[in-house]
Amino acid sequence: MQWINFHIALSMKLVELLAPAKDFASAVAAVDCGADALYIGGARFGARQAAGNSSEQIARVAEYAHRFGVRVHATLNTLLWDCELADAERQARELIDAGVDALIVQDMALRRMNLPVELHASTQVSVRSPEVARFLGEAGFARVILERALSLDEIRRICAATDAEVECFVHGAVCVGFSGRCFFSRASSGRSGNRGDCSQPCRLPWDLTDGRGHAFIRSKHLLSVQDLNLSQRIGDLLDAGVRSFKIEGRLKDINYIRNVVAAYRGAVDRALAERPELQRSSVGIGRPDFTPDPAKSFTRGESEYFFGGKRPGVASFDTPKSVGERIGRVSRVEGRAFRLEQDADLTPGDGICFIHHGQLAGTRVNSIDGSRIVPNRMEGIVPGTEIFRNFDHRFNKLLSASRIRRSIPTSGHLRISESGIVLSYTDCQGISASVSRVLAPDPANDPKANAAALRAQVARSGDTIFSVDAVEIEGGQWFVPASMLSELRREGLEKLSQARSALPRPHRILPENPAARYPASALSAEENVTNRLAEAFYRDHGVRQIEPPLELARSFGGARVLRSAYCIRREIGQCLREHPRLRGDLYLERGAQRFRLEFDCEHCEMNLICEK
Repeated sequence: MQWINFHIALSMKLVELLAPAKDFASAVAAVDCGADALYIGGARFGARQAAGNSSEQIARVAEYAHRFGVRVHATLNTLLWDCELADAERQARELIDAGVDALIVQDMALRRMNLPVELHASTQVSVRSPEVARFLGEAGFARVILERALSLDEIRRICAATDAEVECFVHGAVCVGFSGRCFFSRASSGRSGNRGDCSQPCRLPWDLTDGRGHAFIRSKHLLSVQDLNLSQRIGDLLDAGVRSFKIEGRLKDINYIRNVVAAYRGAVDRALAERPELQRSSVGIGRPDFTPDPAKSFTRGESEYFFGGKRPGVASFDTPKSVGERIGRVSRVEGRAFRLEQDADLTPGDGICFIHHGQLAGTRVNSIDGSRIVPNRMEGIVPGTEIFRNFDHRFNKLLSASRIRRSIPTSGHLRISESGIVLSYTDCQGISASVSRVLAPDPANDPKANAAALRAQVARSGDTIFSVDAVEIEGGQWFVPASMLSELRREGLEKLSQARSALPRPHRILPENPAARYPASALSAEENVTNRLAEAFYRDHGVRQIEPPLELARSFGGARVLRSAYCIRREIGQCLREHPRLRGDLYLERGAQRFRLEFDCEHCEMNLICEK
């Protein structure tokens, strides 16, 4: 372990692994498994209504996280109406009082509230260009969070263009539409993703038709894309300039948090080991008592999406649900059992799934007899069926029983002399605390054994946040009562904990530069300026024309409700740039709902136009 001075650490380029937290329990799990920062929702105005927390709960999270220098970012990333501005400001200030280190915001009204906290531009701001990223940095945002559909080259150009920190998603679900610019849920169900209540119509089955009664593809999840996994690209992202790696999943369970955070902790640490100019932004080590494997947690299949450029093969047409890890292909069926083409490490209680009649089906493994697998039911399992495991019973049992605890490497120094005793502890950041007693010690009967006993006593850390990994003893020939040394040890570690709590927490609270100019003079309805403060923000930064927000539209007929880097034509091998066979307009239909597909080949994007 490389120990560094606190002040040196502040001057280095810091790198952050950012984990989701649904509640206090998942926050603790994320911290213990190695997160450098957490993002968590408050009671209101977060983009995940089902993951809200009271200010009191967030204060508990902050108190635990700050012990290790772990930052807490609160999500306040929905659009705001004029009538909600006072409540939103009240919520923001309650979160600040609770100890959060940053607010993640979509609505520019929050930039105008003079909040004493670091502001991050949410992915819902839809940062996709160097020009927008540069403007947000000049406008006082300490960090910009990128759209998930960007390539490495695009990310590199954005990082080079802005003084703001750059954060990007590296794992989890991908929104098929550009974040913050999607109205698909609002148009199809009345529930708004920009208000934290997305109904996820992109995960439903749709027909691809010609709009005149002929279906080219029926009842497939044509807009459902695989989950993101950039664990092998951390080094590339660091070199591009990204400083925060975000794991998606504020609605995921605690075992997902433990597994995925531990896996990415290892990936980030391996990349940092090759880049000594970079330093992780928090301290403390949590050694997993399991071998992390993200494929064993919720996954719709894994892809790098468009990190290497736009390409086919990123969709999950058959199902939007978790399929897990591939186990093998069925070689033969034997009554109420089946065998695979190769041995598989299945166990009773495992959940398995497969595609049956174009739909995902699943069952549980009841028993294993050699290579013979007996499931709860056999319907749909025939020779040639591909079997996936979407619940690993043994692995999840390990995760649930995990007792991983994060601790801060610390050294102890005990000096005993004829006039007294001084016990000092110094943590890995160079923070120290000392306690002492005046006494006239007696010589030890066995100095060697006495020194060993003293060393063992000083090394005990109990249930504190410290692990005393190195101990130096001066004056081991003097005897000190165990009760006194135990008392000093408790006092010394408590004093060190208090010294850590008193450390300043670095913040980048930046002013809004009035000279900053937005890179366009007009804002379309899709930009969603929904209140007077946001409108004033944009007008003060050079925007002259602002269309009424689409979010407040009563009807979406004829409107573009989704814009995406993903393209169905590309996915099915019918790209208009190459050799398409499907001519004319294409539509997505489901019941009475119909959306026309519009293909913007100049920008290699697909739009969804509401027909009804």
